[in-house]
Amino acid sequence: MSNADLRRLDREIRATSKKLEAVRRGELWPLSGRERRAMARAAASGTYRLARGRSTGRAEQQIESTTSAAEMRLSAELNALHAERQRLITEAARAKAAKKSSGWW
Repeated sequence: MSNADLRRLDREIRATSKKLEAVRRGELWPLSGRERRAMARAAASGTYRLARGRSTGRAEQQIESTTSAAEMRLSAELNALHAERQRLITEAARAKAAKKSSGWW
């Protein structure tokens, strides 16, 4: 493990945390292309139905489920990054301990 690997992982963890917070605030920039298209489709259909005087329930439900899926995806990505960081730290500690114990003194 090098410090560069840890710095890279820390940077990715910070970026993913920012994205997750932005999704929780309702911002669209951290969404993937597929999620953005789903949101645009739901917003357009909701607007159309609202203009016709109909219920927007399905569009609202689609927006909620897309936001929830994006939040879940980013959460899983963040957990994976934390696990990878922990694995690197543990691996380095084992290597250091092995190096210390292999010496004659």
